[in-house]
Amino acid sequence: MARGIGILGGTFDPIHYGHLRMADEVCRALDLAEVRLVPAGNPYHRAGSNPPSPRLMRLAMAELAVAEFPRLTVDPREATTDAPSYTVDTLTAIRAEAGARPLLLLLGADAFTTLTGWKNWLRIFDLAHLVLVARPGFAMPAPLPAGLDEEYARRLTADPGLLKAGAGRIYCQMVDPQPISATLIRSTIRDGRSPAGLLPAAVIRYIQTHHLYVDTQCA
Repeated sequence: MARGIGILGGTFDPIHYGHLRMADEVCRALDLAEVRLVPAGNPYHRAGSNPPSPRLMRLAMAELAVAEFPRLTVDPREATTDAPSYTVDTLTAIRAEAGARPLLLLLGADAFTTLTGWKNWLRIFDLAHLVLVARPGFAMPAPLPAGLDEEYARRLTADPGLLKAGAGRIYCQMVDPQPISATLIRSTIRDGRSPAGLLPAAVIRYIQTHHLYVDTQCA
């Protein structure tokens, strides 16, 4: 049976070791063929007064970052279009290419609790498993949004073997804590301090070359 493909979407503004180490750890733990990082092109939740950095720059940083992590790849499809980014559309396209191979969508707990507000959120369970990435001591927030509580109870599994086929399961994967955030990195750079150790050196050089995050508009 073909090994599964992990999918980790995000604004990645900028991508950092928190994203990278978590994705690599999940890839190893679940014996996935790869985890694809999908930088959002025009994320609808970041519109308005706090827009992300240019999508092709965020894509370029992701491509530089994965050089240190051979199990990780970058999927450019969202970042190379002007259309708004919706997870269900991306998963539909990847499913068409991957055939029957398992797809596993990696989500943090915060993102999971907003799932019912996503476009065609129930359709996501037809396309992929959901892997809730959590730190030790994690417990699901309660109560969950109406509708999601029933789906959580019905689809939750403690057997990772069930993720090797089909779609529609929810699995909780514990990972080592990574106290790094894009907000921290942006404020560090804006304050004139070095973000060394928080993200790959190649990404830091890209940020410096293009003078990213020195403007408070990027905070």
